[in-house]
Amino acid sequence: MLKKFRHMAETVLKLKPFIAPYKWSFLGAMFMAVFGVGAMTLAPTVEGMITTQLAKDTSHILKGEPGAGVHFDVILRILAVLLVIYLIKTLAQIVGTFWLTNSIQNAMHDLRNEVQNKVRRLPVRYFDNHKFGDILSRVTNDVETVSNALQQSFIQIVTGVLTLALAITMMFTIQPLMACISILIIPISLIITRGVVRRSQKQFKAQQDSMGALNGTITELYGGYNEILLFGKQEDSIRQFEEVNDELQKHAFKAQFVSSLMNPLISLTTYLCIGSIAVLGCFQVISGNITVGNLQAFIRYIWQINDPLSQVSQLSTQLQAAFAALNRIYEVLEEEEEVAEADPPVQLSQVKGNVTFDNVTFGYGDTPVVQNLNAQIKAGQMVAIVGPTGAGKTTLINLLLRFYDVEGGSIQIDGVDIRDMRREDLRALFGMVLQDTWLFSGTIYDNIRYGRLDARKDQVINAAKLANVHHFIRTLPRGYDMMINEEGNNISQGEKQLLTIARAILKDPKILILDEATSSVDTRLEKMLQNAMHKVLEGRTSFVIAHRLSTIKNADMIMVLHDGNIEEVGTHETLMKKRGYYEQLYNSQFAAAQE
Repeated sequence: MLKKFRHMAETVLKLKPFIAPYKWSFLGAMFMAVFGVGAMTLAPTVEGMITTQLAKDTSHILKGEPGAGVHFDVILRILAVLLVIYLIKTLAQIVGTFWLTNSIQNAMHDLRNEVQNKVRRLPVRYFDNHKFGDILSRVTNDVETVSNALQQSFIQIVTGVLTLALAITMMFTIQPLMACISILIIPISLIITRGVVRRSQKQFKAQQDSMGALNGTITELYGGYNEILLFGKQEDSIRQFEEVNDELQKHAFKAQFVSSLMNPLISLTTYLCIGSIAVLGCFQVISGNITVGNLQAFIRYIWQINDPLSQVSQLSTQLQAAFAALNRIYEVLEEEEEVAEADPPVQLSQVKGNVTFDNVTFGYGDTPVVQNLNAQIKAGQMVAIVGPTGAGKTTLINLLLRFYDVEGGSIQIDGVDIRDMRREDLRALFGMVLQDTWLFSGTIYDNIRYGRLDARKDQVINAAKLANVHHFIRTLPRGYDMMINEEGNNISQGEKQLLTIARAILKDPKILILDEATSSVDTRLEKMLQNAMHKVLEGRTSFVIAHRLSTIKNADMIMVLHDGNIEEVGTHETLMKKRGYYEQLYNSQFAAAQE
């Protein structure tokens, strides 16, 4: 139990750097909490004074004493004091809540930024090994869970502890024996809480993990909705969702049910205590040791002890979910980041575009992909990279862009190892057009201009013309101002690819990477695009990942990859004359086309 408490305390203390900038608002909220609890603790005693005064006046009246009656002036003065106490308590709560909300929401704002910035610094390998939906859940759902727990639970815990301390103190001032009996509620409640938390904590952790898995599954299923319909896998997708949903329901039920047992068990303990104190207190009143007002106040203090204990039971679900969420957040924040940048980094003043692969070795885990690869590409050359699936074509590009770092050897641009450059500076040299297009929700103009945000409109239009997409854009209802929706499905796949090509053209990069960039356009448009791309590629180094070998006949160099090694290098004519692996690949595609 002590070890678990220490772990929870260490987890909470990790939030200190985020709370620290707003410490004065936070401390002000704590001061208001103390002030409000102090006022609330005085209230039962003052309320008891009214009961005592009425009992005394009634006793005098029943005895028939001359001039006996109810002293309304005394009662009104007590009521006035009670009203001031209630106003102070209410004002303290309002001001304290405002300051606490300000500090916590600002801290959570900073925490979200920190998680987002951390995600930006994570290596691509992390995203390959984690579901997108699970990462999204940590950035949004888990941070929101922590925010709600701090906002709603923290102040109640602080006020609860203060209330316990002050209520017990007031009880001992009234009647020590009854106070000793009453505080037995606390150890019994702690035993109940310990037993319940121990059984439910694992379920809350499993609940948060299942929530992340559910988000990941939903993201995958909705992202591939058209493919699911195409292959008739609706039933399979429903079954997959139901399995993950059932897992979440199972853990959520166990967590919620077990934690909900705390409140009734603590309440039962309180009721038994109040019954015992009521009997004992009546004897104390009869014997004249305490007044009836003191007995009333004492029973109210028992309820003040019960309130924070009950709150713990009610908040235990939220608190345990928050601890689980906080652990998941820090799993991200404590992840190993990308290899640090060179200090100081090398900056290329005039980039020519010479690229050298010097004995490059790389693998995913224990699986080697690229082994001892050597190649020299001169500035302005068009290099086609071909080979079967899994040969290492895309891996080579990932290494070139430093999405992954080589494990052996080096990659150099104009003689400079790319690891000696800042990633941002390195990637600024490249333009890239992928087979899988990416457009964001916005106008067509903004999507093209994404390649160079300082571009003028005439430059955007010129890039669109070179990509042969200008005419298509002009036929649209609002032309360049047409909005592309969030899913990007209000234009065709081929048109999206043309827009990404226009984006790359506008950027005017020193080195261009094309990953089967014309795969989504028809044959006629492909021919036009190839002519346009030929103009764009002039004078700049380019890498073309090609699956249709007929499109790279004019390449200055063709690198044929097989099992992570360069099998052959040369032009189309020289490789065909070799009658080697490239010729087999080319003829197999030609034969397939003839069939």
